[in-house]
Amino acid sequence: MAVTVDDGARKLLEEPNFAFLATLMEDGSPQVTPVWVDYDGRYILVNTAEGRVKVRNVRRDPRVTMAVANRENPYHWAMFRGRVVEITAQGADEHIDKQAKKYLGRDKYPFRQPGEQRLLLKIEPEHARELV
Repeated sequence: MAVTVDDGARKLLEEPNFAFLATLMEDGSPQVTPVWVDYDGRYILVNTAEGRVKVRNVRRDPRVTMAVANRENPYHWAMFRGRVVEITAQGADEHIDKQAKKYLGRDKYPFRQPGEQRLLLKIEPEHARELV
């Protein structure tokens, strides 16, 4: 069941703070990746590429946990638990450029690899908590 993300946690998602996304490997062990993060008012969005470990993991088991730390004060952070409810290429190329502007101040994502298929992971938060 989706939860409402309060203003403080939402602000952490909307600012250029890094998130740490935990997915589950096939053997049940955790795998954590630092990611850029976005929020559309309903879903937490993570832009990634086809073939990445996190994509394989969430296709098999959609449960995720994420921590987002304030870049200026890492003792101010938020924790989210939820499920990846959609993996889509639709809008992913435009979204990675939007994220490059947010995180790098650049109009285009400069690290795209030849033939890379960008994907958006849409995470429905089931638990959200801001910690200060």
